[in-house]
Amino acid sequence: MAPNVSLPGPQNPFLGSAPEGQATADVLQIGFEDAMDRGLRNNLGLLLAGDQTQMARGERWKDLSDLLPNLSAHVLENAQTQSLAALGFNKLFPLLSPPGTNPSSLPRVVPAFNYFDARASLSQSLFNFKNLEKERAASESVKAAQFSYKDAREMVVLAVGNSYLQAIAAGARVETTEAQVKSAQALYDKAADQQKAGLSPAIDALRSQVELQTRQQQLIVARNDLAKLKLKIARIIGLPPGQEFVLTEKAPYQALAALPLDVYLQRAYAARADYQAMLAQVRAAELSRKAAAAGRYPTMEVDANLGDIGVTPSQSNGTWQVNGGINIPIFAGNRVHGDVLQADAQLKQARSQLGDLRGRIDYEVRTALLDLNAAAEQVEVARSSVDLAEQALAQSQDRFTAGVTDNLEVVQAQETVASAHESYIQSLYFHNLSKVELAHAIGNAEEGVKRFLKGN
Repeated sequence: MAPNVSLPGPQNPFLGSAPEGQATADVLQIGFEDAMDRGLRNNLGLLLAGDQTQMARGERWKDLSDLLPNLSAHVLENAQTQSLAALGFNKLFPLLSPPGTNPSSLPRVVPAFNYFDARASLSQSLFNFKNLEKERAASESVKAAQFSYKDAREMVVLAVGNSYLQAIAAGARVETTEAQVKSAQALYDKAADQQKAGLSPAIDALRSQVELQTRQQQLIVARNDLAKLKLKIARIIGLPPGQEFVLTEKAPYQALAALPLDVYLQRAYAARADYQAMLAQVRAAELSRKAAAAGRYPTMEVDANLGDIGVTPSQSNGTWQVNGGINIPIFAGNRVHGDVLQADAQLKQARSQLGDLRGRIDYEVRTALLDLNAAAEQVEVARSSVDLAEQALAQSQDRFTAGVTDNLEVVQAQETVASAHESYIQSLYFHNLSKVELAHAIGNAEEGVKRFLKGN
């Protein structure tokens, strides 16, 4: 049977980066704010968003060029001969030839001649409502791209914050698992000594040895998970490949006094960059629809040129020309109707996406608050569970030392302690992550995360 191999799909750009600099022998100290700053410099998703903004500016300048004067200049030196026969003058030769002259004797090629022309040309659209609305729509698209860039910064903060919190949670698991290995080792040593002294059966030593090896396996997994999460952070924030670093932050816990739901929703609708970007896209779609309908309107243009023309520059004469006209579209094969239909569909899509985004913002704010409240309660319960489990472990160890019971009670107490520590680590991670998600949900992740993690 062939193995089930899952092929990697498209990478989330916010999980990648353009590495900054070269790896050094120093071990970098990476704090939460330092990781965030590096991510905001090097994260791939943010770099791509910046490129999209520049492309939107370029599109706007292209549309604006249709409204601005187009000025050009050229200098031309021409030398040529011309075939009169090719132009049809051979049919006129009998009429042009003098009496008694053979028409075939007339020259069929004009002798070489030359002329010089230096000229500046100007073209200007005086009235074109379609191009005007297209430029306005492009300006709104630039605003949307700028808001999208700001939203990309928020996404970088969310990605960095989540990965950093995962890593420090993994670090806490390594520390607690190391302590559990030491406790299991001490239990095994005591059981082995008592077995040698004939004070306890062999099953106690076997049971404690199984417990020790189980904790050792968990420590191997915990260390491996921490190493992989550190690699993930390095990818997100743009550290050079192979750069050694340590995380300086520990899992913080600060209770957050949440504000009323309506306050957070008002802030989200006013500050969320993705919402503002979608509003700009709707305005751009509205203006694009007007531009499409304006294809039926007359346009007015003027063309002018000024220059010198002659046989040589010293024998030239100044000439100029001005042309102005009005173009009135009458029938263009329903092209305008097709443009309007497409613009209507795009406008409808933009409005539908705006309505969906407004509902999603409401959902994200509500769920972030629910998660925050639930995680805060979980932290309190998990903290109490750790204290109770450690007390039970201490009592069971005393009972085993006094010979009142076998080490099964101690092993079970150790497993309870390990489970309690894991619940506490998970609850701390979810509590801090819910703060990061709340900051992102209200559109203030870049500044709000720093305050929320401090309980402000």
